[in-house]
Amino acid sequence: MEDSLTILVLALLISCCATQVSSDGSDHRYKEGETVPLYANKVGPFHNPSETYRYFDLPFCSGGDVKEKKEALGEVLNGDRLVSAPYKLEFRKEKESKVACPKKLTREDVAKFREAVKKDYYFQMYYDDLPIWGFIGKVDKEGKADPSEYKYSLYKHIHFDILYNKDRVIEISAKTDPSSVVDLTEDKDADADFTYTVKWRETEIPFEKRMDKYSQSSSLPHHLEIHWFSIINSCVTVLLLTGFLATILMRVLKNDFMKYAQDEEAADDQEETGWKYIHGDVFRFPKHKSLFAAALGSGTQLFTLTIFIFMLALVGVFYPYNRGALFTALVVIYALTSGIAGYTATSFYCQLEGTNWVRNLLLTGCLFCGPLFLTFCFLNTVAIAYSATAALPFGTIVVIVLIWTLVTSPLLVLGGIAGKNSKAEFQAPCRTTKYPREIPPLPWYRGTLPQMAMAGFLPFSAIYIELYYIFASVWGHRIYTIYSILFIVFIILLIVTAFITVALTYFQLAAEDHEWWWRSFLCGGSTGLFIYAYCLYYYYARSDMSGFMQTSFFFGYMACICYGFFLMLGMVGFRAALLFVRHIYRSIKCE
Repeated sequence: MEDSLTILVLALLISCCATQVSSDGSDHRYKEGETVPLYANKVGPFHNPSETYRYFDLPFCSGGDVKEKKEALGEVLNGDRLVSAPYKLEFRKEKESKVACPKKLTREDVAKFREAVKKDYYFQMYYDDLPIWGFIGKVDKEGKADPSEYKYSLYKHIHFDILYNKDRVIEISAKTDPSSVVDLTEDKDADADFTYTVKWRETEIPFEKRMDKYSQSSSLPHHLEIHWFSIINSCVTVLLLTGFLATILMRVLKNDFMKYAQDEEAADDQEETGWKYIHGDVFRFPKHKSLFAAALGSGTQLFTLTIFIFMLALVGVFYPYNRGALFTALVVIYALTSGIAGYTATSFYCQLEGTNWVRNLLLTGCLFCGPLFLTFCFLNTVAIAYSATAALPFGTIVVIVLIWTLVTSPLLVLGGIAGKNSKAEFQAPCRTTKYPREIPPLPWYRGTLPQMAMAGFLPFSAIYIELYYIFASVWGHRIYTIYSILFIVFIILLIVTAFITVALTYFQLAAEDHEWWWRSFLCGGSTGLFIYAYCLYYYYARSDMSGFMQTSFFFGYMACICYGFFLMLGMVGFRAALLFVRHIYRSIKCE
C-alpha cells in the first residue's frame, strides 16, 4: 500500500518538474510588433497581503472589453484573478506618452481612489508571466501636522522599461511618474487620462535565467549571513543538546543496568526502584487509544507531505512567481498521501487491540481536515463579505470537494483496510500486569504542562531566526528561495524534538510515572504552540498588518499550520520515545 502511494507521489514529482520546465522554459517567442500578453492581477493594501481585490474593483479605465484569463487551481487558491490590462505592449515597439484610455472620475470614484491611496494600495500585473508592481498613488504629508491637510494624488502615467534577448522578453520594470497625477484631495469630478511610455533595451541575459533576479533577492550577502548564523546557532544547539543528553543518558543508563544486574544476582526479595520497577506498566496501552492512533496517522501523513514538498522545492519547482505551484502541490500531495494516514492509524489502533477501526478511520480523516475546513468556511465568509480575491469561487470549492471525495477518502479507506489486514502485533519486551501500579506524587515541574514548556522551548530556539524570513515571505512581500537552508533547519528541528522527548520520557519513567504515551506526543508537538506564540509577537511587533480580515486570516491559517506542526512533531516525539523505551526494557531482565 505504502509502495503504491510512494509511486503515485513520485509520479506527481515528475509531472510537477515537467510543468515547471514548460512554464519557465516554454517557447515565449515573439515577432516584432506582436502583442505580448499583459494581465492586471490585483490591488490591495501593501501591509495586508491577504486583503487583495480585483484590479477593476477600483475605477481604473478598462480600455474596452475586459477578458479574464483561465487559471489553474493553485493560482485561484493564491488569490490571483488575472484580466486583460488597458496597456498594449507590443514586442520591441516603443511608445511615448501613449493614452491607454481617457477616464472621467466621478466624486465617488475620487473618494474610492483617495481611500485606497490612504491605505497604501499597490497594483500587481504580469507581462509574459513576469510580475510588475507599483503604488497607485501618494500622500503628501510634508510640513503638515494635521491629517486633514494631507494631499492625495493618483498616478496616471506608467513608464515600462523592458529588456529583451533576440525574440524573448527577459525583464520588465514599471515606474510611476510623480509629476503626472490627479488630485484626489477634494470630492469633486476629475479628468484622468491614463497614459504610458514603453522603452525597449537589448540584453545578453539568457531566457533560462530571467527569474534569477527574483531568487537573488533572498540570497543577498547580508541575508545569507543571517541565514548561516541561524544554521550555526541551531547546529551548536543540537550538538550541545545531543552531546549533553547522550552523555547523561548513557552514564545514567549504564549505572542503571549495572545496578539492576547486581539486584538480580542479590536476593530476589530486594525491592526494585526506578524505571525497572514499572516494567509491568510501561507498555500498558494509553487512554483514548482511537484518538491517539488517529493523531499518529495524521502526523505521519503531514510529515510525508512536508518531505515531498521539500523534494519539489529542492529540485526547483517552486521558483519565484510560479503562480500557485505550492498550493497545487499541497492539495494534490495531501490527497495522495491520505492512504498513509489511514494505514498508520488503523494498523497502530489494531496493535493497541482496538476493535472499532471504522470509527478510528473516520476520526483520522477528520482530525486535521475538520478544523481546517471549519477555519476555511469562516475565513472564506469573511473574504466574501470584503469582496476580496481570497474568497474562492464556487467552482473551485466544488473541485476541492471532488478531490476530497474521489481521491482523499477512497485512499484513506484503502489505507485503513490495508492497516487492518496487516495483523501486526505490538512488540513489547515486557509483559503487562493486570492492574496498573499507582503513580507516586510528583513535584509540579514534572507535570504535563511544565514538561511541554521545556520540550517546546529548545526546538523552537533552534528555528526561531529562520521563522522571521518564512513569515516575511508568507505574510509579506519578501521572496524566500533558500530551500536548502530551510531543509537543514527542518532536519535540526526533528533531531532536537526527538532528543528532548527521549530525555523527558526517561526522567518521567525514572520517577515511576508509566503514563508516557500521551506525554511524549504532547511534548514533541509543543513546539507548534511556541510557533503560534511567535505569531502573536510577529503580528504586533514585526509587521504592520491591520484590519479584521487580515487579522482573522493571519491567526486563523497560522492556527491550522501550527496545529499541523503539533501533530507532525508529536508523532516524531512519540516514535523516538517508543524506540528508546523498547531499547532500555529489552536490555534488562524483566520477571
